[in-house]
Amino acid sequence: MDAQEVGRLRAELGLFVADVFASMARKDQRAWGECYLRGLMLDGRRKSIQPMAARLPDGNMQAMQQFVSQSPWAWTPVRRRIAERLCSVIRPEVWVVDDVSFPKCGRASAGVARQYCGALGKRANCQVAVSVHAATDVASCPLEWDLFLPEEWADDVRRRQAAGVPATIGHVAKPSLALSLLDRLATWLPSVPVIVADAGYGRSVSFRFALEERGWSYLVAVDPKETVQPEAAEPYRPPYGGLGPPTRPCYRERSRPLAALVDSATPFEEVTWRQGSIGRMTSRFAVLEVRPAGKVARHTAQEEAGGRSRWDGVLPLRTLLVEQGKDAGEPTGYWMSNLPATTPIVDLVRFAKMRWRIEHDYRELKHGLGLDHFEGRTWRGWHHHVTLVTAAHAFLTLRRLDPKAPTAT
Repeated sequence: MDAQEVGRLRAELGLFVADVFASMARKDQRAWGECYLRGLMLDGRRKSIQPMAARLPDGNMQAMQQFVSQSPWAWTPVRRRIAERLCSVIRPEVWVVDDVSFPKCGRASAGVARQYCGALGKRANCQVAVSVHAATDVASCPLEWDLFLPEEWADDVRRRQAAGVPATIGHVAKPSLALSLLDRLATWLPSVPVIVADAGYGRSVSFRFALEERGWSYLVAVDPKETVQPEAAEPYRPPYGGLGPPTRPCYRERSRPLAALVDSATPFEEVTWRQGSIGRMTSRFAVLEVRPAGKVARHTAQEEAGGRSRWDGVLPLRTLLVEQGKDAGEPTGYWMSNLPATTPIVDLVRFAKMRWRIEHDYRELKHGLGLDHFEGRTWRGWHHHVTLVTAAHAFLTLRRLDPKAPTAT
């Protein structure tokens, strides 16, 4: 937005800030929060503090720096209010779990390490954040974030203190970090929609079982090498010979990888899930019922049944969505779900493909609102900046969805 457009929104933005920043104790904190949001929305190549302060008529670099990096305001109540406002308007059909990377130089920024960087498509020095987004076919917005702390940070006292990493924060795997975010959102909001995630999370059987334990529905991408038993497979218990521990139930046939499950008899059908910029998005899909059978899946099923002695050997039945384009020689995507196989295939496909919405989020968050422009190094500063970027994105999203909002010229 140019300065005139941002100026016309001052009153509307002031009301938004008064609501979502109501948890801030001081009036000057809310004022600098409103100033920072204007800086993020104002046109400019860089959205770090110094250039934003220079562009704003009331900008003050020192005050903005103190507000973001040092001021002790809590970000969780702000994010909660943003999530409440957004979900009451968007009414999301899915929550999308994802992670995003921030390339960095040096090793002082909180959580920075040499790890896979999605922004660069290779291993590089970066920070990685886990996020949860609310999404429908027409709108989406991030709801909650956390910064992934690599193992090398767990016991590095000097780096932790320099970056202000709280003593209570340790290394947590990304699927577990995502579960913590989802648990938090579930206490904030009245209902949990279908959970959607890519294979980075979907390949974790323990992540999927944790979602089921909480009573949540999911549809997550999985690897072609995941092994399964067919729907009709039944376990049997070999005769006990009288020596050693009792025999365990097992299946007669070896489990097969998903890639070996599809053949010419698989009932694919053409499904269109949305209108894209270059035409209708269409492909061929099939819905099958399978029994995930990997070592972790079997172990987790035993635990769910109360241990080996109580487990009847029956692997749980799950719904598998398979995509194979008309001209493709083999499947190009697999999604595992605990939704019933009777769920309309068009809904399963829409949920699976709704991850495209968060790519739209990231384009706006990064290129328009400076999500990855923060130049501070502290844990607090990163969380403050991400919260403020989320607030700016939420304000713009709510305004786009408001039929009474005037169209920008």
